[in-house]
Amino acid sequence: MPVAAAAPLISSVQKLVLYETRARYFLVGSNPAETKYRVLKIDRTEPKDLVIIDDKHVYTQQEVRELLGRLDLGNRTKMGQKGSSGLSRAVSAFGIVGFVRFLEGYYIVLITKRRKMADIGGHAIYKIEDTNMIYIPNDSVRVSHPDEARYLRIFQNVDLSSNFYFSYSYDLSHSLQYNLTVLRMPLETLKTETTQTRQESFDIFEDEGLSTQGGSGVFGICSKPYEKYVWNAKLLEAVRAAVHRDWLLYIIHGFCGQSKLLIYGRPIYVTLIARRSSKFAGTRFLKRGSNCEGDVANEVETEQILYDASVMSFSAGSYSSYVQVRGSVPLYWSQDISTMMPKPPITLDQADPYAHVAALHFDQMLQRFGSPIIILNLVKEREKRKHERILSEELVAAVTYLNQFLPPEHAIIYIPWDMAKYTKSKLCNVLDRLNVIAESVVKKTGFFVNRPDSYCSILRPDEKYLWNELGGCVVSTGRLQTGVLRTNCVDCLDRTNTAQFMVGKCALAYQLYSLGLIDKPNLQFDTDAVRLFEELYEDHGDTLSLQYGGSQLVHRVKTYRKIAPWTQHSKDIMQTLSRYYSNAFSDADRQDSINLFLGVFKPAEGKPHLWELPTDFYLHHKNTLGLSQTRKSYTYWWTTGVLKHLPLPFDEVTCAENRRKLTVKKFHKYEEEIDIHNEFFRPYELSSFDETFCLAMTNSTRDFMPKNVGIDPSPFTVRKPDETGKSVLGNKNNREETVLQRKTAASAPPPPSEEAVSSSSEDDSGTDKEDEGAVSQRSTPVKVTDTGDNTKITENVVQSTKDVYGVNLSDIPSEDDLAIYARFVQLGQSQHKQDKGSQQFCSKHPLDKVINLIPISSFSQDNIYEVQPPRADRKSIEIFHAHIQAGRGNMQPLGKDDFLMYREYIRNRYM
Repeated sequence: MPVAAAAPLISSVQKLVLYETRARYFLVGSNPAETKYRVLKIDRTEPKDLVIIDDKHVYTQQEVRELLGRLDLGNRTKMGQKGSSGLSRAVSAFGIVGFVRFLEGYYIVLITKRRKMADIGGHAIYKIEDTNMIYIPNDSVRVSHPDEARYLRIFQNVDLSSNFYFSYSYDLSHSLQYNLTVLRMPLETLKTETTQTRQESFDIFEDEGLSTQGGSGVFGICSKPYEKYVWNAKLLEAVRAAVHRDWLLYIIHGFCGQSKLLIYGRPIYVTLIARRSSKFAGTRFLKRGSNCEGDVANEVETEQILYDASVMSFSAGSYSSYVQVRGSVPLYWSQDISTMMPKPPITLDQADPYAHVAALHFDQMLQRFGSPIIILNLVKEREKRKHERILSEELVAAVTYLNQFLPPEHAIIYIPWDMAKYTKSKLCNVLDRLNVIAESVVKKTGFFVNRPDSYCSILRPDEKYLWNELGGCVVSTGRLQTGVLRTNCVDCLDRTNTAQFMVGKCALAYQLYSLGLIDKPNLQFDTDAVRLFEELYEDHGDTLSLQYGGSQLVHRVKTYRKIAPWTQHSKDIMQTLSRYYSNAFSDADRQDSINLFLGVFKPAEGKPHLWELPTDFYLHHKNTLGLSQTRKSYTYWWTTGVLKHLPLPFDEVTCAENRRKLTVKKFHKYEEEIDIHNEFFRPYELSSFDETFCLAMTNSTRDFMPKNVGIDPSPFTVRKPDETGKSVLGNKNNREETVLQRKTAASAPPPPSEEAVSSSSEDDSGTDKEDEGAVSQRSTPVKVTDTGDNTKITENVVQSTKDVYGVNLSDIPSEDDLAIYARFVQLGQSQHKQDKGSQQFCSKHPLDKVINLIPISSFSQDNIYEVQPPRADRKSIEIFHAHIQAGRGNMQPLGKDDFLMYREYIRNRYM
């Protein structure tokens, strides 16, 4: 079945300006080129209701100016008065977080500052840097409430400038495998879906002009977000049905980091995205185990994405990803923190003999990831006083019960390993044992890659055998990951992060090998590539630990490698004390803020206030407030239809239920809604290299490779500890002024203070200028000079060619070199000269006459990375196979022609 030409839909609302009158707010949104506009009208005369009108019309720039001019003229107090404008500009923004109401009227939360953090195939991922919270009703109709200010303060304790991310064109709530699988749907499916979409919501502009332009349409696809990882779903609930989808901007919470791995100049982007679940979310000791719906505490989905940045397109580029999950043990359990003990006792709150809550949790995982589900349990197995072992015993019983009813090939795999015990042993290497576990896990689940196996894997028998051992699902377009690793300890922080790093390192080797970048799927420690990946994972672990535990990681990868410096022990003690302080004194306030932000608690007249509740147990366990009408079977505990498609995840199967989650529209191939080239390069804007994200991000050559001449530039070469780029930079004797890379967790939230709150309710009438830092989120260059001098932060570091490449490049080529180059250019022009008169442009679109690429190569695919292998005749193939067999010792009998050839050779050689 043919695959359709499809592309992700790009939101046409990326710049917003809020205008106000006494009676209404007008929110004007436009695309980056400011050629298409949409307008929202928000009523300010309703004291408690939210009235929003979206006419769904697309305006031009001239039409918007005329509309705003008429509004300004019509809202002046006196006709013809120029002194006081009837329409004033309130604030500029880059997106809507949502609308929220406490006890008075509604507020609108706008993103006023953003920073680019990553780029996936030209699709930008932004981090929220600042927000603005604006009260909608007019002062004349406002009904004051004494507790409104306290609710507002609690809501703003959720720092939106700390680790909240969004994208205008890439669905961050889904994995790369899901997003690319949707784009490769069969053509007939997309045609049917387009017809249904047009019938359900008729749009007169939808297919305008496509029938007259000769079949050059491209399907634009937008999928419904996975609400488990969307943190502003409740904030957008009031307007989701009333406004166009371009106004809806879904944000995730967690971590996002990206670094560039340069392999002899070839740019490979390594991206790490962590999605924190918004279900049963909270702080360390206040949220343990699972709720009644199978959502567990501290559940985070971590995805590592690898792609060749020299080819940007999703259809033509090479992309690979691997997903793993962490989360609390899926049981009803908790820890009592009222005793003020460093390790409060673990208590099982409810008996669950039929593993009901574990069944709900693993059912969700089977739908999203497929099979096998692999559990890596890192809690302690041997203890003098039973503490962590309570969880292990219950989890083993639950998994054993659930596996009775699953087919053996799809059973849940349980791997217990007491990591703390092995760490204390001097005879065992913790990371070596973890590496063995990681190898077996990656071979069972496989990984995602959107390219077929390379030609060299077919030619080499030993490599073919290696690929046959690999799990996952092999399709015509590449490989799919089926199943997932679920890692847990008690807190799912320190031990879990190290284990996930080792599994990610093993998967990274397979990803690099599948893209043809290394000859064997194996990576060594102390290489530039692994150091870069380790720094990403440390930032990832610090971020998640701060969000859940209140401090950074206590034990890192270097701790388990036993190469951490002595100064690290004092830092570990400080992190432990910080975590204890946060858990004892500030976690309750953070939990209230999360409950209010996520809509778990909704203030209302006549109900107890949030700060009056003795516990939030009833808010997160809905079965305590009413009995469910439907009960799941104790034996058939999975959702109907999931088992039929295993090992594939049900969410990625082409069926009617999943098709209803898609929005499909057809566009011309040059429309801005699907043109990622136009979105990424923005030819209508003046570009500055100093502000280009790809030049400022962490770079393996600049930040990790030694600067000594003669060192192997490969990022896969093992370095000595004193050969890293960072240690060379740290030598002050070589330079008068040195630039150090200071590690900042873009992850780490700023310390809370009443004066500096990111979500401000004050009027921040800003400018159109975007506050996008060009500095990577993990490296802030700081200029170091002698003590006492007033130093400034250096933003751009210009290095010599000798520092970067190891050799001095001449500024001006010699005359001989220029003459050779001129002859080469002339030869190329003569070789590829074509008769332009014979070219006929069949398309009627005006841009077709400008953009028309004609292949000049004899190969079907003309790029520097892939060519069609030449066809060999039958005789050559027989000679090649005979040569291979001879190398293995299988000699073929010589024929008459062979003896005659050998006699002729002897006669000519010796006689």
